[in-house]
Amino acid sequence: MNKILVIAVHPDDETLGAGGTLLKHKAQGDSIHWVIATDIKISDGFSIEEVDKREKEIGNVKDLYQFDTCHRLGLSTIKTDEYSSNHIIAMISRVILALKPNIIFLPFKSDAHSDHRIIFNAAYSCTKSFRYPFIKKIYMMETLSETEFAPSTKEDSFVPNVFVNISEFLEKKIEIMKVYKTELGVHPFPRSEKNIKALAIYRGATCGCEYAESFMLLKEII
Repeated sequence: MNKILVIAVHPDDETLGAGGTLLKHKAQGDSIHWVIATDIKISDGFSIEEVDKREKEIGNVKDLYQFDTCHRLGLSTIKTDEYSSNHIIAMISRVILALKPNIIFLPFKSDAHSDHRIIFNAAYSCTKSFRYPFIKKIYMMETLSETEFAPSTKEDSFVPNVFVNISEFLEKKIEIMKVYKTELGVHPFPRSEKNIKALAIYRGATCGCEYAESFMLLKEII
């Protein structure tokens, strides 16, 4: 049995980037685990209603996926640059050492949002084989509204080399995404139901199935 860890910078990144794949792993009997790096907080100007709504969304999403565990780092959203890298690395390392996952999904290293890049760098620091020998596969996710807005340069381009057939799970992925009511918009907004499906169709056509998610494999130890 595989133990899967997905690191979401914000709640909804796990669904946009790997929702169908997580559902597929769960259906295959693997355990799935969720790290949420940032939170919205009243101290950062969010209302108590917004915070309560987000907490309910996270609870509903956790139940829909049937995540085995959920870990909250509690960083302030849009303010990850105000924390030391050592602080973020230490928090992620504690979770990884406790769980010992063999497969990890990370945000793309060049996502447009600086929070994504900071969390990627910290999380990738927690994958060295001599300290975390149980990690056997490391992937970067494609997250709508982030990955496609990375700079159009060779070193910052998302070039997928792993495709997962999620044809049986796309509808549930979209159902889960709808839980995040304030994050889903109307086309041509990037995080729209139509665009989620369009990307799945495009990635599916690349690998010969109806719907797929794509990833960049950073490392595989066999």
